[in-house]
Amino acid sequence: MADRKTQTGKDNGAYWAANIRIIMISMVIWALVSLGFGIVLRPLLSGIPVGGTDLGFWFAQQGSIIVFMILIFYYAWYMNKLDRQYGVDEE
Repeated sequence: MADRKTQTGKDNGAYWAANIRIIMISMVIWALVSLGFGIVLRPLLSGIPVGGTDLGFWFAQQGSIIVFMILIFYYAWYMNKLDRQYGVDEE
């Protein structure tokens, strides 16, 4: 472990900037899908059929949950990659 890269102030700032950026992007996608597609834009999506119902209802009932699960797995994968890149990964 002695050869492990230590973070400098610059590396630490870049790591946290990348971390906050992926969190913000994930939150915007989550809000757009759950609140936007499921509630606010539902009238616009009501004419698009999906699986026997309209797209707005599908997003409100299933789509937002599926997107949320995809975001969780992507975030975990991306953070592991970011941790390895900046030398803060768990062994």
